[in-house]
Formats: sequence, structure tokens, C-alpha cells
Amino acid sequence: MTDFAGWDMPLRYTSERDEHQAVRTRAGLFDLSHMGEITVTGPQAVELLDHALVGNISTVGPGRARYTMICREDGGILDDLIVYRLGDTEYMVVANAGNAQVVLDALTERAAGFEATVRDDRDAYALIAVQGPESPGILASVTDADLDGLKYYAGLPGTVAGVPALIARTGYTGEDGFELFVEPQHAEKLWLALAEAGREKGLVPCGLSCRDTLRLEAGMPLYGHELTTALTPFDAGLGRVVKFEKAGDFVGREALRAAADRAETAPPRRLVGLVAEGRRVPRAGMAVVAGGKVVGEVTSGAPSPTLGKPIAMAYVDAGHAEPGTAGVGVDIRGSHEPYEVVALPFYKRRK
Repeated sequence: MTDFAGWDMPLRYTSERDEHQAVRTRAGLFDLSHMGEITVTGPQAVELLDHALVGNISTVGPGRARYTMICREDGGILDDLIVYRLGDTEYMVVANAGNAQVVLDALTERAAGFEATVRDDRDAYALIAVQGPESPGILASVTDADLDGLKYYAGLPGTVAGVPALIARTGYTGEDGFELFVEPQHAEKLWLALAEAGREKGLVPCGLSCRDTLRLEAGMPLYGHELTTALTPFDAGLGRVVKFEKAGDFVGREALRAAADRAETAPPRRLVGLVAEGRRVPRAGMAVVAGGKVVGEVTSGAPSPTLGKPIAMAYVDAGHAEPGTAGVGVDIRGSHEPYEVVALPFYKRRK
């Protein structure tokens, strides 16, 4: 167990590698109740969200979800988020645990002048996820919800093992899977029911460690590593989430427009994948080197159970960012270990 944003969380239940492989080949069960849920309601809920976030929330249909970000006025990323549209004038914003209070405070401040209410619902939900190729079959055995009709980044209300839930087809593993939002008093019953339903299909409980290696293989950014207030979405290679075409102004628009223009004329460091030629594992903060000079910095690194080699994500100078660039290494305690530059993600599931 470890402290994680004020929560006592399991790093692993048995073996990190076994849990990782279970999600890639069968299914894994995660307790994600540390995530921060914030409800926004009212006649101008969507106008508030369009103003407060960089995405175009007006185009999110009922029952759908959208990946987006909330930025400072200077364009720095406060957090990356998923926004669910629960009804005509009701939205749920899901923030990372460590940033939930920051996001709540920002939305509350930005709600001034809008006919909308921002509500802290972190204590109203537990969140349990089933991820992996066997997850649809496992969940189908304990719900009457139409999972075949549930698209990626969509959610619907339903009953799972007798428990009322919001069933979302989302995840942070690179696999097909579901995240189930339930009232906290139902969490234990739901966990046990899913564990029993998945027993014969090889489902295992999974901790934070394998969640990190799964998202790393899938090239998914982690706040505090690939995303920070020192970076804009354009610096992070995620400028596509910023929607300048939406109606009205939004927080950070001017700074983000300038960041977009800079990215066109003077490309910033780019986020790339690195695959080790040896066995030494890179860690966040280590320098990426080439020709005796520092050309970047590792943001996340770990052994990859799927590739069988150490991997990393790193921001590197544009001149060393193309896949196959030769002569790139990572400075690991004074030794320049050779790495291959590759395109992200490292792993993509078969449809």
C-alpha cells in the first residue's frame, strides 16, 4: 500500500507483471475511487464549461463523454479531465485525485456570472473499473445494460449486480474496458460480484503499479509527468483538444493561441517514445542526451511487460524527435544508455 493524493492505495495485490499481463490478455479489476467527481448543473452549465475548459463541451451529446483540459490564463495545464454529459443540463467532470481540489476551485471561481452550480461530489461516488479483452463478457454476465451499443467514451445508467451505476466505456489502460460509478455503500458488493463473475475468465485485482505501466505502453499522459502547469496542450502535443472555433471566450484562449502559433514557427520539444537497447530502466527527470549534449528529459519510464524491454516517454528537441533518430541515449547515473526513438504509443490493442 502507498499514500496517493491522500488515499491509501494498493501498489499491487500480487505481482505487478502478472497484473499487467492479465489486463492485456484477460481482465483486471481496479478500485479508482480516488478520482475526483465534480457535478455542474443548471441552465448555463454547458456555457460555463465551454468558458472554463479548452474543449467544445457544447458538442457533447447526451450519454457521451469528452477528454479535455482545464488551463490557467497563461495556458499552463491545471489538469486533464473527462467530462460526461448526464442530462440536458447536467455534467460530471472527473479530475485526477491530486488536482481535484484545484479543479473544483477553478470551476467555482469561473462560474461567476453563469446560471450554473458547481458541486463537489467526490464523496458521492466510488469508482470501480474492469479493463481488458474479457471485460465486456464479464460485465455482461452481471448487467442487463446494452454493452454492445455502448460506444467508447460514452456512458449509460444501468444496474450491475443489483447495484445502480453509471456504466462508462472508458479507461486508462489501452484496452477495452468499463468504469462504473456507484454510491460508496455499494462499492464492496459490486467489487465482490465482479470478482466472482470474472473468476473463470482470469480476472485479477490490480494496483497502481500496473496501471502506470499499462498507460505508459498505451502512450497516455500522466499529470505531473507529461502534463504540468509549465506546459500548454500544444507543448504536450495535445493541441487538438483546444477548440478555438467554439463560440465565446474561454480561459487561456489568448495565451493558447500564441502557443499554437509558436508551435507552427518554432516547434517545442516533442513527446516521444524511447525503447532501451539494454536493460537499464530510465526514470522521470533523467536527461536525454545526443552528441554529448542534453536534448530532452524523461517524463515516465518503466520496464514494459509487453515489449520485454525498458521504455520511456520523454520530451526531446525537435531535431531528435523523429522515429529512428540515431545516437540518442538516456543519462542513467552518468552512463549514457542507448535508446531508440519511436512513435507513440508503444502498444495498441487489436480491434
